[in-house]
Amino acid sequence: MKDHIKIFAGNANRPLAEKIAARVGVALSEASVTRYPDGEISVTYEETVRGRDVFIIQPTGMSPNEYLMELLIMTDAARRASAKRITAVMPFFAYARQDRKDRSRVPISAKLVANLLVAAGVDRVLTIDLHSPQIQGFFDIPVDHLYAAPLMVRYLRDKLPPENRVVVSPDPGGLKMAYLYSQLLGAGLAVAGKHRTSATEVEALELVGNVAGKDCILTDDMTTTAGTLCAAAEQAQANGAKSVCAVVSHCPITELGIRRLKDSPIDELITTDSLPQQPWDGFPLTVLSVADLLGDAIQRIYGDESVSKLFEIHQGRTQ
Repeated sequence: MKDHIKIFAGNANRPLAEKIAARVGVALSEASVTRYPDGEISVTYEETVRGRDVFIIQPTGMSPNEYLMELLIMTDAARRASAKRITAVMPFFAYARQDRKDRSRVPISAKLVANLLVAAGVDRVLTIDLHSPQIQGFFDIPVDHLYAAPLMVRYLRDKLPPENRVVVSPDPGGLKMAYLYSQLLGAGLAVAGKHRTSATEVEALELVGNVAGKDCILTDDMTTTAGTLCAAAEQAQANGAKSVCAVVSHCPITELGIRRLKDSPIDELITTDSLPQQPWDGFPLTVLSVADLLGDAIQRIYGDESVSKLFEIHQGRTQ
C-alpha cells in the first residue's frame, strides 16, 4: 500500500489530513500549494504520482471559492502527472444548499461544482453528511456518502441517561436525520416548525412532541448563523425541556452564530473536525474527529472493498 497510495492535503484542513494519513498507516505526501504575487494558485507535487491511487483531502468550507479552486488545480496537476485514480476527499461539500431552483433566475450551484470536479479529472468523491443527499445524483462518477451519526451517538450515549433523551429536529426538513438519531439512541422524537424571515433570521413557530423534563438533542447537518438551532432551543425550553444540546455534522460558524449560541438555552454544541475548529470563549464546544471514519473509507476504496460496511451501526439501535 505504501508504494501505491498517495494522500495529499490542500490548505483547508491539514491537521485532519495528517490524522487521516496516520489512520491509513502512510505518511502524508508532499505537495506545495502556494500563491503567486497576484493571488493565483500554484501547485507542485513533490513526489511522483504516476500510476498511483491519489487521495486529495480538501473540505471546501469557510473560504469555499479559495479551497474549491485549490482542489480543482490539485486534481488537474495529478491527472496531468498520470495518476491512476483521483479521489476528492471532501469532508464538507460547499454549495450543497444550492441544490435546486427555489425561485426564478438562480443557479443550481451544487450541480455546477459537481461538473467542475468531474471536468478537472476527479474519479471519485468521498464526503460526509451532504446537506442534500440527492447531490450524489449530480455526479456521473461514484460518490461515497458517509455519516457522522455513529460518532455523535457514541458520545451522547455516554453523556445522557437513556430514559430521558429526546431528539429534536429544528425544522421539518431535518426530520429524517433526527429520526435516525432517535432510533440509534432509543430516544423520543420531536420537531420544531420555523419560518425564515431572512438569510440570517429565523422565527420558531411551534414544537410538536413531548420535551417536558427531557434532555433534548437538536440535530442538524450544519450551522452557520445558528438561527435555526437557537429558535428551536428556545421552543424546547418554553415547552419545559430539562436541558438542550445541539449536534451538527459541520460547523462553518460565523461570529453572529457564536454570539447567538452564547445567548441561547443550548448548553453544548457537538460537532466534527470536518472543518478546522477553535475553542470558543464562554461556550462549551465539543469536537469529535472524523479522521478514523475517513481513513477506514480510504483503505476500503483503495482495496476495492465495500464502503457500506462502515454504515452497519445504522442497522440497529445503539443502547
